[in-house]
Amino acid sequence: MRFVDEYRDGAAIAALAARIAARATRPWTLMEVCGGQTHAIVRHGLDALLPAGLTLVHGPGCPVCVTPLAVLDQAHALAARADVTFCTFADMLRVPGSTTDLYTVKARGGDVRLVNSPLEAVALAAAQPDREVVLFAIGFETTAPANAMAVAQAAARGLTNFSLLCAQVRVPPAMTRLLEAPDNRVQGFLAAGHVCAVMGRAEYDAIAARYHVPIVITGFEPLDILDGIARCIEQLEDGRAMVENAYPRVVADDGNAHARRLMEEIFEVRAQTWRGLGDIAASGLALKPAYARFDAVRRFGVAAGAAAEPGECRSGDVLAGRLAPTRCPAFGTRCTPEHPLGATMVSGEGACAAYYRYRAAATT
Repeated sequence: MRFVDEYRDGAAIAALAARIAARATRPWTLMEVCGGQTHAIVRHGLDALLPAGLTLVHGPGCPVCVTPLAVLDQAHALAARADVTFCTFADMLRVPGSTTDLYTVKARGGDVRLVNSPLEAVALAAAQPDREVVLFAIGFETTAPANAMAVAQAAARGLTNFSLLCAQVRVPPAMTRLLEAPDNRVQGFLAAGHVCAVMGRAEYDAIAARYHVPIVITGFEPLDILDGIARCIEQLEDGRAMVENAYPRVVADDGNAHARRLMEEIFEVRAQTWRGLGDIAASGLALKPAYARFDAVRRFGVAAGAAAEPGECRSGDVLAGRLAPTRCPAFGTRCTPEHPLGATMVSGEGACAAYYRYRAAATT
């Protein structure tokens, strides 16, 4: 298929690996921000093609994984209500909160529905006006336009039984948090192409200039990722630090103006708590006052409580790039996709899930 097979060509992959090896003269540490890129790296064994001393660390680019326990507990409380139809994407179903998960809530009688689009939740609200419909709105800037569209349509249709539990997060502030950490070792980033397809590159230009760090906007196929690594290494070896768009078939420099306008109409920037990274200023999105009637927390009064991460789970360290999944003592033994201790093992974009799926036999 076009844009798949041609980006998995063996000869082209070998040529890019040789280009990287020829340019890397010293140790470097790069972070791929997106969990989808992590899965591609592990699935295709791309890290094994890199020269010794060139290290890839996995970033917090899994929105399921960075959703804090307190928000998960709010979701489970809402889903357990007799008057609520709770809509979620499938990747949230088995993510553990403090005491349960949505799968268990559903098994106990909660009306939990899996949707493929936020607009399906709007349609449900219109079809059953006697029930409250709550959409679990998580994700990076990639999903925010669709969630904003759901609110806009609910408002246009005059629906009074639709609301969001909003846990939308923004990538650039998280990158800044990582770079400012005392133990930071990231020297270059592979930025998530789908996020930049919406937002463009402006925020990344500012980060590259301020912290003198190369950022390469990268896709998700093997050649995309190796090309991003090669460009990052070339910048580092040359002493340069800029944003390069290595994914021009999808990403325009100014992103998607229509999607951004819709986001800006519905949402405002706020502080947000991230699992593994803590509270980060300006890293989340909340409904603007004009749309506060669609805020499930306000509507149902489910304030976020104190929720302590399980001590045995090291997912926070994995998300911050401080720990490789296979270095966690619980990996593959007490923590598996069937019995996960944390979201990084059960999410479709989680780093622990990638290593378990593609390399468990070699590492456990």
